[in-house]
Amino acid sequence: MARLYLEFEKPFTKLEEQIRELEEKQRRDGIDASAEIRDIRKSLIVMVRKQYAALSPWEIVQIARHPDRPQTVDYIEAFVKDFKEIRGDRLFRDDRAVVCGLGMIAGERVMIVGHRKGHDTREKVECFFGCAHPEGYRKAMRCMRLAEKFNLPVVAFIDTQGAYPGIGAEERGIAEAIAVNLREMSILRTPIVGAIIGEGASGGYLGIGVADRLLMLEYAYCSVITPEGCAAILWRTAEKAPQAAEALKLTAPDLKAFGVIDDIVPEPLGAAHRNPREMAVTLERRIGRYLRELKQIPVEDLLAQRYAKLRRVGVTIEAASGSSAGSA
Repeated sequence: MARLYLEFEKPFTKLEEQIRELEEKQRRDGIDASAEIRDIRKSLIVMVRKQYAALSPWEIVQIARHPDRPQTVDYIEAFVKDFKEIRGDRLFRDDRAVVCGLGMIAGERVMIVGHRKGHDTREKVECFFGCAHPEGYRKAMRCMRLAEKFNLPVVAFIDTQGAYPGIGAEERGIAEAIAVNLREMSILRTPIVGAIIGEGASGGYLGIGVADRLLMLEYAYCSVITPEGCAAILWRTAEKAPQAAEALKLTAPDLKAFGVIDDIVPEPLGAAHRNPREMAVTLERRIGRYLRELKQIPVEDLLAQRYAKLRRVGVTIEAASGSSAGSA
């Protein structure tokens, strides 16, 4: 399958094409071109590192949305052992935009909840492009309460542009479903590890986003709204999305500085979509580390730390004149 290149990745295409041509020539003609291939690969690595060291927030958003970027189901297939899916909220239906189930990560038995975007067109439509309905968040909450009952930690994979914005979702109480999850996750008597693996936007992220340890992949983004949504409100046009992305402070270093996330998970050279296998290995190890750390903490101490962590999120600025203005 042909690789999809983002606009800023197109300078890499020429070198990668040269490498493919030389490798094919080696196989076809038996000519040793390994030295030349090695030199081109070195040049490619230098170029990719330089480009990715100077990404704009809007370019990071494009990476987070890359069609080949690993999704929740890809990580489940890569490193979750004995996964057993749990479906339905026992109230309305099964929401395909949220996947839940039991499994093992890094030797630890866990309950998994996560957004599911879908890969091909049919699956994307079935999953509403990862935008969950109320029944998706109620399914997630049902599974998290089951985890609490059996003393299993929860692992949440976050990857959504927001909750589903349709009439049906509003009629069935999307705001209430997210609010209930916020409340219940804040007092859930079992460890929670969250990982923002792609997009973490709006209330759709918050519905499964409360965690004792919240990780964020290096080229994921997290924001109260998508850049296009922000631009449409402020400038009346989505064409200002790059400016909105800059203003929203949505990158992993920004969120780490604000105390919203706890750890930044490094991605392979050229981001996760270029080496999904390496990304899966790195993420599994990082999640496993925090699962082992959290299970050593008594439940009452865990809840107190979670409450204190939530209270610390945000920044307050006092004006020089003595009046104060707050932002969170």
